[in-house]
Amino acid sequence: MAEALTQEAIGTESLTEAEVFTLTIEGGADARRLDQWLVGQLPELTRSRIQALAKAGHLTDQDGRAITKLSAAPQPGMTLILTLPPAEPVDIIPEAIPLDILYEDEDLIALNKPAGLVVHPACGHSHGTMVNALLYHCPDLKGIGGEKRPGIVHRLDMDTSGVMVVAKHERALQALVTTFSTHNLTKEYLAIVHGEPKPEGTLENLIGRSPYHRQKMAVVPVNGRRAVTHWKLLAKLPNGLSRVLCRIETGRTHQIRVHMASCGTPIVGDVLYGKPALDHRLPTPPTRQLLHAYHLELPHPMTGERLSFTAEPPADFAPYLDA
Repeated sequence: MAEALTQEAIGTESLTEAEVFTLTIEGGADARRLDQWLVGQLPELTRSRIQALAKAGHLTDQDGRAITKLSAAPQPGMTLILTLPPAEPVDIIPEAIPLDILYEDEDLIALNKPAGLVVHPACGHSHGTMVNALLYHCPDLKGIGGEKRPGIVHRLDMDTSGVMVVAKHERALQALVTTFSTHNLTKEYLAIVHGEPKPEGTLENLIGRSPYHRQKMAVVPVNGRRAVTHWKLLAKLPNGLSRVLCRIETGRTHQIRVHMASCGTPIVGDVLYGKPALDHRLPTPPTRQLLHAYHLELPHPMTGERLSFTAEPPADFAPYLDA
């Protein structure tokens, strides 16, 4: 516990000015290490962030001496001064790109990503991404890992639409990362596929980089990551198509696309894993893979309250939803 805990902002905007935290350790502190004690006093910061700040010289005692040995036990009566530098802006320009916000509070944003929108700037996509849009939407976005940027927890392929969540500060990011890594959530996708899969089933295997095509992922016997997809046939459709609900336990790159193709029922419009020749014969040839992140359920990163988000399929799914 802290006998005195004060926060002094040098300036008025925490994103552009430093923040100084002065903390005094009282007797009977429960933590065995200084970094553990600091996390308890400053829950908005992660342990790794505090360690990085100390390593950079931003943690001192009341006489200005740097404290870098965070494995030491908290000493009663000791005063610590932690300076949180202003978040450094990354080289991403905010852009006024419309976002379909499903839910937003001070900790996270849930949105419905349209097909064609790249999540994060990368080679060939330096602007016009969801991150550019988020920086415009949240000009007061807090620094995550010392950078002023959105907390991308998971991604959808450029041509996959649907529900995504984004952390608005570092503590929320760490909580959401834990939620995704422990699979404490429900992720459901709608897919339109060629052929007719079994009424329901589960695929559990390894997915890794294809040894024959470096741009593709594949089911591999070794050197892959565990991937689990449950599917359920929702409807048989005209032109030899089916509508399928996929629930994934893991989130590997291209997981549903790879798994559906491995079953002989590739996703309609998937130019990488699908059957383009069959796509072109359809009455309305698709312009992208018909895969939509329909439903996401997970605990709130701060309160633990169960949140549920659903995004209805976009217009290009309309011809496949009547049956």
